[in-house]
Amino acid sequence: MNQSLMCSPPVIDAPTTIAQLLFASAERFAGRTAIEENGQCTDYADLPDQALAITRGLMALGIQAGDRVGVWAPNSRDWILAALGIHCAGAVLVPINTRMKGAEAADVLARSGCRVLFVQQRFLDVDYPAMLAPHRPASLEHLVVLASDTPPRPGDLSFQQFLLGAATYDTEAARRRALAIEPQAMCDLLFTSGTTGKPKGVMSGHGQNLRAFSEYVKVIGLVPGDRYLIVNPFFHAFGYKAGWLTCLIAGATILPHAVFDADAVFQRIANERISVLPGAPTLYLSLLAHPRLAETDLSSLRIAVTGSASIPPSLIERMRNELGFSVVTTAYGLTECGGLATLCDPQDSAQVIASTSGRPIAGTEVSIRDSHNQAVANGETGEICLRGFHVMQGYFENPEATAEAIDADGWLHTGDVGRLDEAGNLIITDRLKDMYIVGGFNCYPAEIEAALIAHPAIAQVAVIGVADVRMGEVGCACVVLREGQTLDESELIAWSRDRMANYKVPRQVRFFDALPLNPSSKVAKNELRAAVNQG
Repeated sequence: MNQSLMCSPPVIDAPTTIAQLLFASAERFAGRTAIEENGQCTDYADLPDQALAITRGLMALGIQAGDRVGVWAPNSRDWILAALGIHCAGAVLVPINTRMKGAEAADVLARSGCRVLFVQQRFLDVDYPAMLAPHRPASLEHLVVLASDTPPRPGDLSFQQFLLGAATYDTEAARRRALAIEPQAMCDLLFTSGTTGKPKGVMSGHGQNLRAFSEYVKVIGLVPGDRYLIVNPFFHAFGYKAGWLTCLIAGATILPHAVFDADAVFQRIANERISVLPGAPTLYLSLLAHPRLAETDLSSLRIAVTGSASIPPSLIERMRNELGFSVVTTAYGLTECGGLATLCDPQDSAQVIASTSGRPIAGTEVSIRDSHNQAVANGETGEICLRGFHVMQGYFENPEATAEAIDADGWLHTGDVGRLDEAGNLIITDRLKDMYIVGGFNCYPAEIEAALIAHPAIAQVAVIGVADVRMGEVGCACVVLREGQTLDESELIAWSRDRMANYKVPRQVRFFDALPLNPSSKVAKNELRAAVNQG
C-alpha cells in the first residue's frame, strides 16, 4: 500500500510567513525527506540551516529586507534553497522564466530592480549568463552562478564563492532576520503579461500565500509521505506555490523534474513511487498515449491536479481508470490572486471536474459582473471577478494598472468570462482579453505582436490563438508584409525562435493583404479567427 494512504492529513497550524513555515516544518516533519534529487535526500530537519546559508550569503552582499533577488534556473534543489534563503532574508523572490531570451529576462530584472540573480550556468545547451550579458541592466550587481563551468566575470560569483561570503554572518543573525518578517511583507514578484504587451510584476505577501495553499492541501488531501514529482516549472505559481511550497505545508517529499519527457516521467513514477503528479492536460495525454502504458507500474499514483485548458470528461475518467489516480481535480487561478481561486471537490463527478473549475476556496468570493460592474444572476454570463485575502497587493510600481485591475470595492477583474452553476461551480466560457494558453503557458498577443513587428519585412501583425490537438491552443501570426518584401512561414517561425520564449513562438503564419478592422480601427480578431479557421 502507498505509505501516504496510511497517514492522516497533518493539522495545519498556520505559520504566517514562509520563514515560520520552514522552521515549523523542520520540527514537525523531522526524519522525513523534504527534497530528493538524483539520489540525494535532504531531511526536513536540515532544511533551515541550508536555507539560512543562502540568507547569510545575501546578507554579506548587502541585501536588505524588501530588496529584489531573482532566480533563473530549471526546477532543482538549488532553486528551492535559493528561494527559501531569499524569503528568510526578507527579500522578494523574482522567478525568471527559463524559456526567456536574454533581452526578455533583462527587462524583468531591470523593472523589478533585482540586485542579485541566482542563475544556472547551462540548461538545454543554453549558456544563461552569456545570453544575458549583452542586455544586463546596471541595477543587477551580482550573478550567483549555479553549477558554474566558466570563471565568473568580475563582481559575479560561483555558488561556492557565494557560500564563502556567508561565513561572515552567523546562523543566529540570519534566523533573527527571518523571524522579523511580517505576514503582510511581500515575498515574491511574479511577472505576468498584460494586454499592454509588457509583463507586470504581481506583488504577493507571505501570509496570503500560506493561507491559500493550506486550503489547497486540505482539499486535495496531500499528506506526509506523499511523493510529489514537480514537472510544472518553479517560475510559475503552479510549480512554486501549488508545488514545492505546498509540499512544505503538508510534509510531502519534493522531487524536482526539470524537463518534461514522457519516457523519463514514466520511469520516475515506477522507480521512485510517485504519488502526486499535477500538470497541464497535455502531460496526462502524453502519458496515456505512451506505448508502454499497459506494462508500466503506476500503482503509486494518487493525486492529479490539472487546469489551464478545456478538458473532456473522458480524460478525467481515463486518468482515474488507466493512470490510477484516486484524486483528480481541476483548479482556476491567475497570478494576480496567487495562482489559486477555485478548486473542484475531488468527489465530484467527471462531468463536473471536466466542465467546471470548482468552487471558491475558503475566504474567497467569486462574482460574475456585467459591463457596468454590477453582479449578474446565477447562470448568467459576465466577467469573472474575485475578492478575498489572496488578491494581489498590486502591480509593482504601477498604480494605474493596479487601479484598472482592482476596483474600489476590492474586486479583482480577471478579464475572463464565465458563469456560476446552481452548485456554485465556476464555468469559464471565454476571455475578455485575447490571451490564449499553449500547453499550460499563458500567451498574450500584444506582447508577441510587439516582438514580431520588429521584423523588417512586416508592416502589420495580429496574433490569435487557434485550436491544437496536443497543446490545446497555439499561436497564429496574421501578417501584412511591407511593400516589396517577401517572407514565408518557416522563415518567420525561425526568426521568432531566436527572439522569444518557445511557447510564445507562433506555430502558424497566415499572410493577408490587409487585416480586418472594427469601427474603432482596431483589428477585428473575431473576423480574423473566422478567416483563419475557414482557410
